Amino acid sequence: MSESSTLAAQYLDASIALLARVRDEEGENITAAGTLLADTVAAGGRLFAFGAGHSSLAAQDVVYRAGSLALMNLLAVPGAVGVDVMPATLGSALERVDGLAAAVLDSSPAKAGDALVIISLSGRNALPVEMAMNARALGLKVIGVTSLAYATGPDAPKSRHASGTYLRDHCDVILDSKIAVGDAELTYDGVEAPFASASTVTTSALMQSTLATCAATLADRGMQPPLLRSGNVDGGHDWNAKVFDEYRDRIFYQH
Repeated sequence: MSESSTLAAQYLDASIALLARVRDEEGENITAAGTLLADTVAAGGRLFAFGAGHSSLAAQDVVYRAGSLALMNLLAVPGAVGVDVMPATLGSALERVDGLAAAVLDSSPAKAGDALVIISLSGRNALPVEMAMNARALGLKVIGVTSLAYATGPDAPKSRHASGTYLRDHCDVILDSKIAVGDAELTYDGVEAPFASASTVTTSALMQSTLATCAATLADRGMQPPLLRSGNVDGGHDWNAKVFDEYRDRIFYQH
């Protein structure tokens, strides 16, 4: 086996180990998060997901997605994804802008009784911290998906919010992605920087696990979960059209 293929195996093994930790250590929190979303859906509330930078990938992954809840809406902050603006570094700068989260929430359809999932690997920047603080002040329930190592570990960087707090300090439920500070699983002789991030792997797994728990919880209560089907299977578009029609007042990516 070549050294490059050995590295590939090491990365996959590291990812599998992280997923095993998520399974073994975050089960109760996933249940709590999924139940929170189910309670929101059953009570007529709406669901939102937000992530800045590459954390937005896991948020986008559950919005208008086959097998996902049709009610999950993306709470978008223009430019905060980063890689869709020029220069890409602007996205990182926007995460540190005070007051941006309040402006976004005030202009969004989110209101009391809704639920918001905030995804931030470090949880230290002003945008996710203020997003959580302002959302709770408006009466939303907040689920935070973050790495607690950034807030509690020996290598934890300082918060960039004026309060000195992190995302984890302003959430109803926390899901720990288990990612070490720096988000790089591999090193190699002759390569000066660590590489091979795994945060998207564990964060997306946490999101999908939470939505699966939500769907099962609703079904156990006798309510059909509003799930989308793939448009690439026969009948998928017709199924989705019925879901969109039934829940049109709680779906905002259709407007």
